[in-house]
Amino acid sequence: MQTPEQKNNPLHGLTLEFILKQLFFHYGWEELGNLVKIACFKNDPSLKSSLKFLRKTDWARKKVEKLYLNTFH
Repeated sequence: MQTPEQKNNPLHGLTLEFILKQLFFHYGWEELGNLVKIACFKNDPSLKSSLKFLRKTDWARKKVEKLYLNTFH
């Protein structure tokens, strides 16, 4: 059951890893790098390095989350 403050959050319950994997499977690294202009998608991208960067870089994580919502919701 969702808590009241999360009931309108479409990302509630989704991990950053799940979101990134879905975007990667849908777009691939090259297109992800075109859609979200961050180096971890353009320069030798990997799931591990991208997750590490996104977990410590709030503005980049927000861009990835927005792309996920625009793509799948």
